[in-house]
Amino acid sequence: MRQEPGYPGTQYEPSPLVDLQTRSARQRLSPSALKAFFNILDRWEVRDEIARELLGGISNGTLYAIKRNPKKRVLNADELLRVSYLIGIFKALNILYSDRLADSWIQRPNSNPIFTGATPLAYIRKGGLPALQTVRRLLDARRGG
Repeated sequence: MRQEPGYPGTQYEPSPLVDLQTRSARQRLSPSALKAFFNILDRWEVRDEIARELLGGISNGTLYAIKRNPKKRVLNADELLRVSYLIGIFKALNILYSDRLADSWIQRPNSNPIFTGATPLAYIRKGGLPALQTVRRLLDARRGG
């Protein structure tokens, strides 16, 4: 009998998918996501105006309310996805480069054709979520992950 090709067996199971549409999942993830978000922006020296854009265009009032009491805010699925990409970018940069270069990379002009001489942060601001994904994939590929 001919056996159909398939994936080889493995002892590992895929991680369970987190349903970001459920409030309980978002409520559980939001405090640590916001803590990481603000720590990353501090390290990258990103202004509040840009922080608002990175979260998808929230208002000044909303950003300052989140800063005052991050444990009270439950991020929506889009905001959690954005923060997740930023955390991945931050992690990849810190694997690839020294702390100083990792922290400044996002705001340095870049000769990679993706960025056309602009900074990765400018690229992300202009391109939104797809640009966040592209930068994350670029850095993950560079680090071999």
